[in-house]
Amino acid sequence: MPAPAHLDPRLLRAFLAVAEELHFTRAAARLYVAQQALSRDVRRLERELGAELFVRTTRQVTLTPDGERLVPYARRALQAQDDLLAAFGQARALLVDLNSPGLRTTRRILHRARELAPELELMARYESGLTGAAGDLLAGRLDASFGRFAGLDPALRAGLDHQPVRYEPMAVLLPEDHPLAARDEVPLAALAGETVYAGAGNPRTPEWTDLARRLFEGRGVAIAAPAPLAVGDEEFQRLMAKTRVPVLAVVDFPPMPGSVLRPLTDPVPLSPVSLVWRKGLEHPGLMALRRAAAQVAREEGWLNRPPEGWIPASDACVMGVH
Repeated sequence: MPAPAHLDPRLLRAFLAVAEELHFTRAAARLYVAQQALSRDVRRLERELGAELFVRTTRQVTLTPDGERLVPYARRALQAQDDLLAAFGQARALLVDLNSPGLRTTRRILHRARELAPELELMARYESGLTGAAGDLLAGRLDASFGRFAGLDPALRAGLDHQPVRYEPMAVLLPEDHPLAARDEVPLAALAGETVYAGAGNPRTPEWTDLARRLFEGRGVAIAAPAPLAVGDEEFQRLMAKTRVPVLAVVDFPPMPGSVLRPLTDPVPLSPVSLVWRKGLEHPGLMALRRAAAQVAREEGWLNRPPEGWIPASDACVMGVH
């Protein structure tokens, strides 16, 4: 069968969504289309190419060899279309994960990027955790996120790029009647004997738990056992009131009723924050986001590492690359 004279980009997007999800229902939800319409587009693409792209059973969907061969070509074709539209001021929306609505660092950067490029659409989502976002970044379901780049698995880092944004001082969130709550700041030594929640068991944020483990090692501080994942401020507050366990946080963590936030000192532990995106991504919104991150970091001195600051050696190496 001769190759088609042209292919509708919509058909390639349908194919890629199914290829990445390996599930027609999830792929349809991702594209905001009916499953029947998605299946119809995939069948049409198969007819036009004269090749079967998926093996479909009642239990699973898998790519055929022709389907696997098409994936890189489809990605390049759709990227080229995005680049063309961007060149003429018609870029698609850039999707950015800000981790949590209350975190000032990421919100400041997004707001500045919108000021720098008001003609572009930069959409925020809040799903928490760089490890959780990394898969979506690599699959093209998400364009940018923030977090501790050195804490990612090396296999994930290989497909991503990053720009250091901030050495963010860390803090501890305490019940307001906790003995340490009366202090203006909490030396790390004062946490000896305490059990502190640091997201253990949360599959979205193992890089944060790893940072806590490195910080507390040899200091007599235990990491709290995994707890149910609290989604939203109300559930987080309820769980904290129930467990009454101190929580490892950052200095810009949003206020919580019934608790106080105290910076950690002696030394000052730092959470290394980077802007992270998929290697090779070209989008004017990403360029605006990178410019905004550099501007705000320079204005606020976010990358001026205090002499008494602490970060793991592996993070210092990664943050020093740029």
